Amino acid sequence: MKIVPKKTPMREQPPEERIKNFREVPLGYTPEEAVREAKRCLQCKRAPCIQGCPVNVKIPKFIAKIAEGDFRGAIRVIKEDNYLPAICGRVCPQETQCEAVCTLGRKFEPVAIGRLERFAADWEYEHGVEIPPLGEPTGFRVAVVGSGPAGLTCAAELRRFGHDVVIFEALHEPGGVLVYGIPEFRLPKRIVAQEVENVRRLGVEIYTNVVVGRTVTIDELFQDGFHAVFVGSGAGLPRFLGIPGESLVGVYSANEFLTRVNLMRAYLFPEYDTPIKVGKRVAVVGGGNVAMDAARTALRLGAEKVMVLYRRTEAEMPARAEEVHHAKEEGVEFHFLVNPVRFLGKDGVLCGVECIRMELGEPDESGRRRPIPIEGSNFTLDIDTAIIAIGNSPHPLIPRTTPGLEVSRKGTIVADDLGVTSREGVFAGGDIVTGAATVILAMGAGKRAAYAIDKYLREKYGEKAP
Repeated sequence: MKIVPKKTPMREQPPEERIKNFREVPLGYTPEEAVREAKRCLQCKRAPCIQGCPVNVKIPKFIAKIAEGDFRGAIRVIKEDNYLPAICGRVCPQETQCEAVCTLGRKFEPVAIGRLERFAADWEYEHGVEIPPLGEPTGFRVAVVGSGPAGLTCAAELRRFGHDVVIFEALHEPGGVLVYGIPEFRLPKRIVAQEVENVRRLGVEIYTNVVVGRTVTIDELFQDGFHAVFVGSGAGLPRFLGIPGESLVGVYSANEFLTRVNLMRAYLFPEYDTPIKVGKRVAVVGGGNVAMDAARTALRLGAEKVMVLYRRTEAEMPARAEEVHHAKEEGVEFHFLVNPVRFLGKDGVLCGVECIRMELGEPDESGRRRPIPIEGSNFTLDIDTAIIAIGNSPHPLIPRTTPGLEVSRKGTIVADDLGVTSREGVFAGGDIVTGAATVILAMGAGKRAAYAIDKYLREKYGEKAP
């Protein structure tokens, strides 16, 4: 077999066009391109890519189906393990997971697993979605808190086991971080809505505007007849720098900025009555995917100059390489080894930021070299908008209203790898346990917790609910 060393390219909107709209940047594979890329797979017996996938999709098997032109068969294989393939194919960091351990990738470019997953999912939506078979009804009722990737995955898996599942979502629209955090140009809202609808079609009930811990407590859910609860409420509490001037008009948390733009549709103003102020010169503080999302969003909203301020070098940035590449193509400026120390204002309105230059010392607990300020290196930048994107923390509401639920010093719920917490019948997974992480890691946690919940229910009560 002749080996093709490079991935089949995926068509994209040109940078000069896409900075003027919120349409999706990558345009996907055609059937011919998908088959061509699928034929690059070596179909190796050991298949390390499966172990590299947090939800253990049978990757060589679905790719073989695509290579044969059996696209229906491909999506069936994927959905045996992953019920959100259209989302994963777009936002999953395949380059550090399945593709990172691809056998072909040892000498050449790895197989474009994510692009092929996206193709199979998009093909299914165009040609009719199938609902997989469900297990025999058990009568067990499980409450799922949060409709983000962890909650949706857990709910779908539990339905396959035959359990009744109800999702409680605090916001007015299901999807969690998938709708409030990730911009339209990276993950279109229609894709999230389609995936959520597929979960509904499994028989999962979804109630919005229910704040668990306030509207109803975990204990009250048990009193209402639920046999187990999964907490997948994410990490939606923004972190700030703790420096002077953060209360000035023009300083946003990335949470607020992206939620207004995405969930509340500010990018469609005035069609949606959600105005948002973005100045001419924008500074985004941080180096992760959220920072890239905020910077690229600001450009599309009309900013003339967008700068990313990051206290380490590009090599340490946690953002996906693809997102950094797209940001650079679109004209985002990157300032490395700098850190804000003070926001400057005039009449209560942001007008600049004072920064200090940094150098890298010894590695810290993250494994990355610790940034150290260089004394006397301060300088200022003129800006009228700042967006703080340095991470999020879990909201403390559920732990505070759930006696006996152990939390860490960072406020995350303490749970083992299967999602088992200190409270009997309460399981947790995703960002509420790990802190802010990736969509696919949250999905993996939701899937493992579903299996643990199923085992717990059957061992405690038997095969059917009492």
